[in-house]
Amino acid sequence: MSSKPPEEDFAALLSGLANTSGEWLRGSGPESDIVISSRIRLARNLADYPFISQASSADRQAVAKILRERIVDILAGKNVTYLDVAQLESLDRQFLVERQLISREHAESEGARGVLIDPQEQVSLMINEEDHLRVQVMHSGLDLQKAWEQVNVLDDLIEERVTFAFHDQLGYLTACPTNVGTGLRVSVMLHLPALVITRQIEKVLRSLQKISLAVRGLYGEGSQAMGDFYQISNQITLGRSEPDLLKQVGDVVPVLIDYERRAREFLVRESQQVLHDRVSRAYGILRTAQTISSEETMHLLSSVRMGVNLGLIGDLEIPKINELFIRTQPAHLQKMVGNELETADRNIERARYLRLYLNRKSSEHDAEGQN
Repeated sequence: MSSKPPEEDFAALLSGLANTSGEWLRGSGPESDIVISSRIRLARNLADYPFISQASSADRQAVAKILRERIVDILAGKNVTYLDVAQLESLDRQFLVERQLISREHAESEGARGVLIDPQEQVSLMINEEDHLRVQVMHSGLDLQKAWEQVNVLDDLIEERVTFAFHDQLGYLTACPTNVGTGLRVSVMLHLPALVITRQIEKVLRSLQKISLAVRGLYGEGSQAMGDFYQISNQITLGRSEPDLLKQVGDVVPVLIDYERRAREFLVRESQQVLHDRVSRAYGILRTAQTISSEETMHLLSSVRMGVNLGLIGDLEIPKINELFIRTQPAHLQKMVGNELETADRNIERARYLRLYLNRKSSEHDAEGQN
């Protein structure tokens, strides 16, 4: 842990994050043209304290203190930073939500709560969210097994230092009945623009729901599928082992990847001019717009990202497009500017940032071509 006062840690960390890319944005993992990230999350509760919904303010403070001290001790030397979420400004909490480091529920909750984050943003440990502890590990691309191995080791280390609420027949006890058992949520975030364009996405999503898989948007439960991003995850853990749940999600993702690739091939084969026009228009608007909303930006970047993967745009790389998805979100944009902005001003600043970024990348690409 840093010896700086907490408020200095907050400012330094959040300022640094605004100009970097998190693990899930790096575009370096397997199948990363379609799979953005793989996430494993465990829900745990301390045995000696009531669930958050029934906990007093004193209970919350005690849980936060115990977990923070024990986990910091376990991760000594790992350069993990603790953020007191209850002390953060609303903008900073939203920034962490956009960063996928805390949930919306954690940001909007009340009382003592915090999050521990590692420098690579692979590991996020939320204290006093819906459960006392949510341990999250996120990897770029389709990498469920490695993410599971990492979270499993961390869970074992923590359980050596605290006693979790556990029932011999039911397993780990959690605030939400659907998490009882392993407390495991296996999630994969996919980018599926071709299935959306070819109007196959609804059929695919209905099929997933029939096999008890949940489908959510970019920011998890309750969020919309902006930018053609979809999170696929298991719904129930009771009576299922960890390997079963990993297999349930892991088996269906390659099928979804195949569907999306076939849809892209169909678009290239049957309507290449229309596809190229769609991608070019999206790229052109992003490079010239004077004002643009977050929602429109996500929609247009989705087309551009697919265009890059299909070789229709040659002066951009996927990690850079991934960065734009996050840096043009409201809180990130305001953190980069250094002050809070009204919606209209955000839309102007977002357009300015996109023009500067994309036109600079295009100029750099042209210069490389001439050399």
